[in-house]
Amino acid sequence: MKKKTLALLMATAISATMLSGCGSDGGNTAADNAASTDDSTTAMDDGETQDVAEDTAVDDGAEAPAADKVYNIGICQLLEHPALDEATRGFEQALTDLLGEGNVNISFQNAQGEQTNCATICTQFVTDDVDLILANATSPLQAAAAATNTIPILGTSITDYATALDIADWTGATGTNVSGTSDLAPLEEQEKMLVELFPDVQKVGILYCSAEANSKYQADVVKGCLEADGIAYEEYTAADSNEIQSVVTSACESCDVLYIPTDNTLAAATEVVSNVALPAGVPIIAGEEGICSGCGVATLSISYYDIGYTAGEMAYDILVNGADITTMDVKYAPQVTKKYNASICEQLGITIPDDYEAISAE
Repeated sequence: MKKKTLALLMATAISATMLSGCGSDGGNTAADNAASTDDSTTAMDDGETQDVAEDTAVDDGAEAPAADKVYNIGICQLLEHPALDEATRGFEQALTDLLGEGNVNISFQNAQGEQTNCATICTQFVTDDVDLILANATSPLQAAAAATNTIPILGTSITDYATALDIADWTGATGTNVSGTSDLAPLEEQEKMLVELFPDVQKVGILYCSAEANSKYQADVVKGCLEADGIAYEEYTAADSNEIQSVVTSACESCDVLYIPTDNTLAAATEVVSNVALPAGVPIIAGEEGICSGCGVATLSISYYDIGYTAGEMAYDILVNGADITTMDVKYAPQVTKKYNASICEQLGITIPDDYEAISAE
């Protein structure tokens, strides 16, 4: 009996020593420590963990998240739309890749296109004391900024942060608890695309929702480009989705090409737009791929998944590495792509140059 007791005590002491040795390595995860009962398996796990850390670190010397730390993140997305959905998907994937599924708790809320819902959602996030808020689109960003000046806020699918946050002296960073990624494509290049495809255009109708400040910003830039090229234009604005059909009808009656910037209200109503513009034979140049796939002819578009993923990397840098969000510059898509809607081009008899990529039909 004494021999059995002594053997048991020795085994316990050895196990405790082994566990203590594993616990001294700050890079090991909880799963690595649990696997330490098998020496050969532990050696393999340690090497694999190091490789993953090297592959996923945002900055050199980035610290791995604590195994028992769970980060609570609130996502407020303005509405359900392919572009915004892709940005959210990229953000969530980045956090999963960098933090691990067990280390992040995401509360996703859809505001159903309502500003009041954005305010309610963001206020609840503040009450819940989340570690970080992702604001997907301009209205959620404005609501989040109004709700807190301490919790880090990252935006994505934001065209112009200076316009959205009413910042007069823009330097690239907000100087507040807000940063993020922009979905702004080169507007001058979009206007050149319009002229390239329709060199005989007489009048361009610029269509957007008057309630979206970022849409007006884009419209103003495009107007300047059209003026420089001596092309006539007219603005057509809808206050909300109920006015879109009548506004598009008016635009198609007096314009031979329409331009729609990245606009959430129009993005949610592309079927309405197409049902008017397509029978009228009026082509549309769109500010982003989602609108183009619904009613447009061509677009110079970014990847919303990519800007969402970049926002996720920024979140990791803030949460794990302690990066100062007040000095973080807003980031932009690394590349843009010329894309076209093959179905609408065929129906309108439009030939697209070879350097354009067809939007995949899903």
